[in-house]
Amino acid sequence: MIGYGGDYNPEQWDRDVWDRDYAAFEQAGINTVTLGVFAWAHLQPAEDRYDFATLDAIVDRATAEGRRIVLATPSGAMPPWLARAYPDACRVDFEGRRHVYGQRHNACPSSPDFRRLAVALAGRLAERYGANPAVVAWHVGNEYGGACYCPLCGAAFRSWLRKRHGDLDGLNRAWNTTFWSHVFGDWEEVQPPTALSEHWRGPNHTAFQGITLDYRRFMSDALLDGFVAEKAAIRAHVPRTPVTTNFMGLYQPVDYHRWAPHLDLASWDNYPPEDPSAARTAARMALAHGLVRGLRGGDPFWVMEQTPSVTASRDVNPVKRPGVLRLWSWQSVAHGADAVLYFQLRQSRGACEKYHGAVLDHAGRTDTRVFREVAALGREFARVGGALTGARTPARVALLVDWDSWWAVEMSDGPNRNVRYLDVLTSYHRALWQANAPLDVVPVTADLSGYDVVVAPLLHVVKGDFAARVSAFVAGGGTFVTTALSGRVDEDDNAFPDDGPLAPLLGLWVEETDAQQPDVVNPVSLFGAAYEARHVFEVVRVTDAEVVGAYEADFYAGTPAVTRAARGRGGAWYAATLLDDAGVAAVVGAALAERGVTGPLADVPDVEAVTRAGADGTRWLYVLNHGERRAVACPVSGVDVLSGRELVAGEELVLEPADVLVVRQ
Repeated sequence: MIGYGGDYNPEQWDRDVWDRDYAAFEQAGINTVTLGVFAWAHLQPAEDRYDFATLDAIVDRATAEGRRIVLATPSGAMPPWLARAYPDACRVDFEGRRHVYGQRHNACPSSPDFRRLAVALAGRLAERYGANPAVVAWHVGNEYGGACYCPLCGAAFRSWLRKRHGDLDGLNRAWNTTFWSHVFGDWEEVQPPTALSEHWRGPNHTAFQGITLDYRRFMSDALLDGFVAEKAAIRAHVPRTPVTTNFMGLYQPVDYHRWAPHLDLASWDNYPPEDPSAARTAARMALAHGLVRGLRGGDPFWVMEQTPSVTASRDVNPVKRPGVLRLWSWQSVAHGADAVLYFQLRQSRGACEKYHGAVLDHAGRTDTRVFREVAALGREFARVGGALTGARTPARVALLVDWDSWWAVEMSDGPNRNVRYLDVLTSYHRALWQANAPLDVVPVTADLSGYDVVVAPLLHVVKGDFAARVSAFVAGGGTFVTTALSGRVDEDDNAFPDDGPLAPLLGLWVEETDAQQPDVVNPVSLFGAAYEARHVFEVVRVTDAEVVGAYEADFYAGTPAVTRAARGRGGAWYAATLLDDAGVAAVVGAALAERGVTGPLADVPDVEAVTRAGADGTRWLYVLNHGERRAVACPVSGVDVLSGRELVAGEELVLEPADVLVVRQ
């Protein structure tokens, strides 16, 4: 079955409310509840006292009602007594201020006392509830993120550096410390990079990018260490039930690729940023779904949270329009989700999420538009979901995402601080999405051999054997696409002493890089049309590549802006500037066309078509309309399992806004 339900916090209400809740859950088709996410204070009211009475009742009720349980460890928010007893468990911020108790994500990941207490509670929960067959997954912590710069983290950072660089000579080489007399002669001289040390104007303005890059890696690993420790405590009592944590999609502070090997199940919380364009929002969600699915080699994942109606954390919080909840939920399934869960099942009465959307509002009403839509979707999932789960998403195109490049390019002094990694990544992804290309979103370490096209926007950092692997991929018949500012630095954020490891593949070298304000446009002539380019304009010298597009303005007018190098049986495309969406679509479209991998309905704006394939060979085509009313030719023959209609390839279909087809082939 498709998991359907979400975060449920019955400890916030009297028990007579539980009866009404479960009656509503039955009506809505809710089959899964996530329990205990922020329950530390009532599970452990003091260091020497545990109280599981309330959680016992909550778990017993969910089990008796036949619900599947995702049981959480509550380390996402420590209780007040812990901060009072162990002040060094509170974080120190980028400005050097020690925080007092408050909010959530409020604990130092290097605090031995916080770690000891969090792990002990995780172990007790696993020992108490691990044998309950209703518990189908364990949920460690919550939305890991943030950073700490306290002395404990400073000491842990130095230990992390010893493992990474070996000795001080290695450290000094990696950080290029001969610059500005920074040569370190003792490990204790190394401090976390903060506003008090290497930074000015904020976290992205640093005198030593190598130091800050390593600290970001370290902090991601420090948070991961806490997850791993709690998972080990669970595993001591629960040998097989999958353990996960809820990621946040395209979230810069935590490198999810570093976490991936430690997950039994990937999951994330789907709260897309507001965009006036429904299609751009849909593309952004598709990118995040692909990223999370790619963490475990294409395995199905879970959407651990989404709002049924409205968020509460933004300055303005519009509701989802009618039909959008269904459309976005089916999009999740199309991209590999085997569970679609909500935050929250019942609306909290107080604090910062009291106006956050919920399946049940403060009054617990079941006669609202939101509840009717939730219940209708629950009926669809119950009717067809069992046949859809477990299917994988075949792909011929890989989009590479690299946290090191994301961090490095945005903290670089020069050439242009207006360049944003996600802006470029999402532009190239939108071009692939609009073409309905069968797509995986994977790390730079992924095996490329199974793909026809590999797209790597803003791959600023080139590490390990990547250049050799992508060169072999192209020589074997693949198509590679990359952009300006790629291949510039090594894994320590030091510039390469030559033209860089990608230069032989691309058949060019960069002589100069011009940067301009965001309103400055240099048109690029490409495939007989002119497209806008902004921010950075590389002046390149071609050594062994075909010039496909050229700049039209400034002193470098007429010089290459887009190139293609033939290598073996394949080719490598390079955009030496940051093109507008139409220009990106032109380049990506040409790259896809030379390998014949454009997907179905690619010529229909804002209609998404995604395929999942079952182990038995059954294929499911999901067609989702994120735009206006559309008439389309059905791309395949089969049965639309949502309506029961028999469909014939080529017949004309009318897709209303937010309409969904799920075609079994």
